[in-house]
Amino acid sequence: MRVIRYTDEMIEEFRSAGHWTDETFYDFWSKNAKESPDREALADSRYRVTWREAVELVNRIAYRWAEMGLEKDSRIIIQAPNEVYAFLARIAAERAGLISLTVYAYMRHRELSYMLERTEASAVVCPYIYRNFNYLEMFKELRDLSPNFKYIFLLAEEVPSGAPEDTYSLIQLAQEAVPEEKLKALDERRFDPFTEVAMLTSTTGTTGLPKLVEWNIAPRLCTAKARVDLWNLTGDDVTVAIAPFAGGAGGTLTYFAAPLVGAKTVLLEEFTPEGALELIQRERGTCIGVVPTHLVRMLERRVEDYDLSSLRFIRSAGGYLAPDVAEEAERRLGGVITSDLGTQDVGSISGCRVDDPPELRRRTVGRPLPGNQIRLLDDEGKEVPEGEPGQLWFRGPHSPAGYYRDPETTATVFDPDGWATTGDIVKWDRGCLWIMGRAKDMIIR
Repeated sequence: MRVIRYTDEMIEEFRSAGHWTDETFYDFWSKNAKESPDREALADSRYRVTWREAVELVNRIAYRWAEMGLEKDSRIIIQAPNEVYAFLARIAAERAGLISLTVYAYMRHRELSYMLERTEASAVVCPYIYRNFNYLEMFKELRDLSPNFKYIFLLAEEVPSGAPEDTYSLIQLAQEAVPEEKLKALDERRFDPFTEVAMLTSTTGTTGLPKLVEWNIAPRLCTAKARVDLWNLTGDDVTVAIAPFAGGAGGTLTYFAAPLVGAKTVLLEEFTPEGALELIQRERGTCIGVVPTHLVRMLERRVEDYDLSSLRFIRSAGGYLAPDVAEEAERRLGGVITSDLGTQDVGSISGCRVDDPPELRRRTVGRPLPGNQIRLLDDEGKEVPEGEPGQLWFRGPHSPAGYYRDPETTATVFDPDGWATTGDIVKWDRGCLWIMGRAKDMIIR
């Protein structure tokens, strides 16, 4: 499925500049399995897998999906809390050439009915029951909304009695060995990282139903590499998803960045302040992905009772983090705060380095990511002098391909040359972007 916004000229521009490469995310999992087969890759409260085991499980799931008749470019919705097998399902979708949409576990009939209809999904991955909610029952009720919807893959070791036909245990599916020579068929389903839609993401839906955003792999990988550099991430790090890996706060660090360097990821299935602190202590977490509310609630506890000496940095996203909260978090938790700017709609714009001075890390959104062009414009569309506030416009290799199969709405956000705005009023100072407020009237140029 060809991406709707990126032209051949844009693709060549980002390729020739070195921002986009022909790698996929699965390539890094495969590399880790060969170079560090016995190092742990993923852990939650029930399962722990090494890189070799993880790739074996991913290949088994991907092969079985293809064998069941899920054709390349079929859409698959993954709705799950932070769990090892949900994490594996997401990379297995890429390996099988399926377009995945990973969404938050809290979403219910209203959002999922829209997503099923909009994507015409062929399959879903979900828990049987989580937080006393029966996901299997929900998807049974929604089954007629997509003409292609056939399979339900449960994050459970057994399929409950009374489940509809074509319901499978994803965990059982992953235990069925596949001869190595048969896995070569998956190579033919490999996504072109430049031109093909490989994944969908969902906006927060604060103004109604969430919008679906389509991504080719190249910009996602470009951003992940930039984050690895900003965070000085290495294979010795232990990343912890406190926030859901389905979103940017938890997923950018753990799903997208960590595998690039072979770092281990630990998943917190359900947030409690005590549970998060205990997990960091037990797993010797070096970096965590949170939303500001997580930090506030953790700081309400006696964090001094936990050994958090391993913590190196805290990636807070998904909302405004007050500088005084950032300062308290650094002082009491021990890791430095790093902030950045980006949205699901327009992509990643900027970020702070972990070794930046405290004021810049706590009060700015850092420097533009490599390849991003920035303009700050006044109400008349003229560029403002450095130090003066203006509406932020940017263009670069870190943006999505647009709204899923919706060129008209995409054209209201990105102009033909790829420029977009977040609607933020920003100023340049000391090489960083400082957010001053929001534009009253967003002008689409």
